[in-house]
Amino acid sequence: MGKLDGKVALITGSGRNIGRSTALKLAEKALI
Repeated sequence: MGKLDGKVALITGSGRNIGRSTALKLAEKALI
């Protein structure tokens, strides 16, 4: 099990800068 199994990530500001980068990284690793 991974560290984030069973967890929910709420990413705000995903349209720009750090929020967008975070969303893309999580999606890249198939976490969302």
